[in-house]
Amino acid sequence: MSGPTTIPAPAPVRDTLRVRRTRVFALPEARWAAAALVLFLLGLAVQFLGAPTWAYWTLYLACYVAGGWEPALAGLRALASRTLDVDLLMVVAAIGAATIGQVLDGALLIVIFATSGALEALATARTEDSVRGLLDLAPDTATRLDPGGGETTVPVAALAVGDVILVRPGERIGADGSVVDGASDVDQATITGEPLPVDRTVGDEVFAGTLNGTGALTVRVDRPAGGSVVARIAALVEEAARTKAKTQLFVEKIEQRYSVGMVLATVLLFAVPLAFGESVRDSLLRAMTFMIVASPCAVVLATMPPLLAAIANAGRHGVLVKSAVVMERLGTTTRVAFDKTGTLTRGVPRVAEIHPLPGYAEHDVLRLAAGAEHPSEHPLGAAVVRAARERGLSPTAADDFEARPGRGVTARVGDRLVEVGSPGALLPPGRTDGAFVDARTVADDLAGSGWTAVVVLVDDRPAGILGITDQLRADARDAVAAVTDLTGHQPVLLTGDNPYAARHLADQIGIDDVRAGLLPDGKVAAVRAYERAGDRVTVVGDGINDAPALAAAHTGIAMGGAGSDLTLQTADAVVVRDELTAVPAAMALSRRARRVVVANLVVAAAFIAALVTWDLAGHLPLPLGVAGHEGSTVIVGLNGLRLLRDAAWNRATRRAVRAHS
Repeated sequence: MSGPTTIPAPAPVRDTLRVRRTRVFALPEARWAAAALVLFLLGLAVQFLGAPTWAYWTLYLACYVAGGWEPALAGLRALASRTLDVDLLMVVAAIGAATIGQVLDGALLIVIFATSGALEALATARTEDSVRGLLDLAPDTATRLDPGGGETTVPVAALAVGDVILVRPGERIGADGSVVDGASDVDQATITGEPLPVDRTVGDEVFAGTLNGTGALTVRVDRPAGGSVVARIAALVEEAARTKAKTQLFVEKIEQRYSVGMVLATVLLFAVPLAFGESVRDSLLRAMTFMIVASPCAVVLATMPPLLAAIANAGRHGVLVKSAVVMERLGTTTRVAFDKTGTLTRGVPRVAEIHPLPGYAEHDVLRLAAGAEHPSEHPLGAAVVRAARERGLSPTAADDFEARPGRGVTARVGDRLVEVGSPGALLPPGRTDGAFVDARTVADDLAGSGWTAVVVLVDDRPAGILGITDQLRADARDAVAAVTDLTGHQPVLLTGDNPYAARHLADQIGIDDVRAGLLPDGKVAAVRAYERAGDRVTVVGDGINDAPALAAAHTGIAMGGAGSDLTLQTADAVVVRDELTAVPAAMALSRRARRVVVANLVVAAAFIAALVTWDLAGHLPLPLGVAGHEGSTVIVGLNGLRLLRDAAWNRATRRAVRAHS
């Protein structure tokens, strides 16, 4: 973003972040993985078409080079640091397979590992892109007011605490600070998640990167650029992403010890018989047979196909899970934390109640308010006009329209002067006559219920109060009940909205644990507190302000319909179809995938144990060893692929909604 843009009356903006995404083939890992895959497929085609052996062997060996040189080099470097990397072991196993004629199996193993490395590199690059894009929320420059009253355009990085800046209508605020002059409505959704712009006047706090509305603000800088809330969000996301990147699949946690043991056993099987006079060929054949039957190919395939099948199935039903690690983690969730605005609600205001005062009917209040708000671009005004149209009321054309920042709008509707705005502006404490006292009582009651109160004055007298709230998602109650049933714990609500609004919504959907008024770092602190207590927390959110919590959580899920780019990049999974009940369904599918993985590991371990015992205790013929090894691989692979069926998702959905079916 090159700098602030001035427009007369900006429409409300939620999460306008756009990032430049790294293209897949801009990464060398992806290019080498693609080359390995193409060479493997060509070799497979040539082999099955009956071409000479040298032709498909050449293609398979080229696949070895394209997909294996990088993990082999990384593995050798790790070996130099006295660490045995499983990637190196897989390359050695693939080479061993080639030495005994099983070049196809080795090439397939190379392709699997090269593809996995490319996906990991892409995920890392996309996270870095997102963090860079987040920093673009704040403008590059700001208008600093000099002591003599002059204006100077300066880089926001040059602003110091105590400087005073001017923020014109439609500009993004350049620094965290306090309003010292002026009044306006500010869209803070990117920071706090509040669904509606908030009125800001002298003494109120504002944040860098938030969007100023229709009034001019003079702001005193309270924090340098590096300490702003938006900068802290970027730092939190980056830190959490680095921490989470260390997470591994369950099978990878034991790979180091297994790898060392397998290498030592292979060396001993070659060296010991050789020392007792066995021929080099027989010793090598026994050792290679052991390496083939004991290699963790079946274990790898026992884990990956069920998880990848579950990922593909979830994707077909609108949930994009970014990796096998995420699919595995999702099923271990013990508590779910929901954001409010845009997650449990749709982030669109609606008129929920109309309270006419004596002398007016509901339709009169709504018709006059809609007439006055019709020219306005404020989201509350749009909600009033929409409510009138839904009730069949056509707003009367307004004359002499005026939008007054921090106060509301004024217009002449027919022969009546109508004002629509906040209670603080239109119901001053000094007006103590009955109508004003009654209006303040109604407005206070609405605010205490978590709704936004909007006052309608007609000819300088209160005519009614409108109660405006966010729209609850139709499936929010079902989703809350389902995750409670799955995890055994009621979910928690984490929101930047005010406590009254948060409590009102939580009561509607059955959540007792509510943390309101949280900035992004407050959400992160809440998530980490739960995890220190032993919970594995899945956070579900949609806004930029949710991104640090999604990154810090055990698993982060973004609602894709309204999610910001940063949130979608940071999250481990994305609900594309905007169906909240897809969250517990994906969790249930993950749990089933984990059960299939355990079953596969038992099968793979049983085959490996039987074949290794045969090879050590007797003489396992190499073809039989290869057949047993490949047979176990096929069995666990096919068992995992059962999760590709729609029936698996339907079963997960039924499991997820069992609590309220």
